[in-house]
Amino acid sequence: MSDSPGEQAVWLQRAFDEHRRELHVHCYRLAGNVTDADDLVQETFLRAWRARGRFEGRASARTWFYRIATNVFLDSRKAAGHRTVPSGDPLEWSTELGPYPDALLADDLQAGLAARETVELALIAALMYLPARQRAAFVLRDVYGWTPQEIAGALDTAVAAVNSLLQRARHTLRRHAPADPLDWRRPQLTGEDEEILRRYANARDPETFRALLAEDVRITMPPEPPVVGIDAAARFLGRPLDWRTFPASANGRPALINYLRRPGSPHYEALVVDVLRIEDGKIVESNAFVGARHVAAFGMPATLVPWTSKS
Repeated sequence: MSDSPGEQAVWLQRAFDEHRRELHVHCYRLAGNVTDADDLVQETFLRAWRARGRFEGRASARTWFYRIATNVFLDSRKAAGHRTVPSGDPLEWSTELGPYPDALLADDLQAGLAARETVELALIAALMYLPARQRAAFVLRDVYGWTPQEIAGALDTAVAAVNSLLQRARHTLRRHAPADPLDWRRPQLTGEDEEILRRYANARDPETFRALLAEDVRITMPPEPPVVGIDAAARFLGRPLDWRTFPASANGRPALINYLRRPGSPHYEALVVDVLRIEDGKIVESNAFVGARHVAAFGMPATLVPWTSKS
């Protein structure tokens, strides 16, 4: 760019604001949770700011930002020493995974429909099986449609190396992700889903929960082991605890934001976000993401004061 430093700064801020939301979704696909996505987007802007005078306009600003964001993610994996990939279902053991609020996706007006909606939780979990460079190559190619040549430029590697990354990534994902790319997209909530969520939020005893659950229901809640089967799940959910719950949606699925008031505590603490999978009118899976950071991703506070009655 040949503009003055002031003009470069104004251009960069406007361009980044235009693409900020879709960059956030991109970083979520790579990192698997909103907190890390927030950090990656912030670092992307800082690197773009430092490099703004070197942007020559050979590619679009959007492509430039995606390239920077992808490399920020890869550098973060190196810094954190992420050298292993999971065995077993990440939804059962990974504390890195987290939900993506549907309200954030509604603000993403720049990305194409397929790219915007490819946040199905099963796909995000499957991506965790991939080493970082394979994950980045796969997302750029199979979600955004970048060419191998474009990906090679972004990753600063050869086209042959990109094709090898893609081949290995696809081989792995065939074992873990939905086979049809159409199933990678977030599902659409139905009126029935919302009614079941309302009943689930209001349930307090094992029998009420039991009426909502499938026989083979599974509750995941890393780092704790999963709860499997209707009897165990009904007992677990129906424990006499002091909850406050709020309906939401995440990754296209009904979700519940949960606050717990422990005995003797003056307030409710943000604890967990449950993302439900419903089939044939029954809850077949609840993916519980434990930690206040997941609640904060929905714009909710860390604590709530108890309700008080007025005389």
